[in-house]
Amino acid sequence: MLHTKSLTIDGEVTLIGSANMDRRSFDLNYENNILLHDVVATAAMRARQQSYMNDSADVSLEVVSNWSWQKRLANNALAIVSPVL
Repeated sequence: MLHTKSLTIDGEVTLIGSANMDRRSFDLNYENNILLHDVVATAAMRARQQSYMNDSADVSLEVVSNWSWQKRLANNALAIVSPVL
């Protein structure tokens, strides 16, 4: 599992950080992001993002529909406690 927060825009801008796009991250938690306006850094980040996607598996509705009830229960339990992890 990969937990990364990075965004590349138009081959020129990169955003890297720990903040989620929610009020808790902006107001309550001590989250940080860095915004880079650099073509070389953005190309490097885009290559890294692509490598992550190449190593990932798609999770489709069909895949989720075929999960066992135990796997669904485990995922739902983790979703409940994830805000405090």
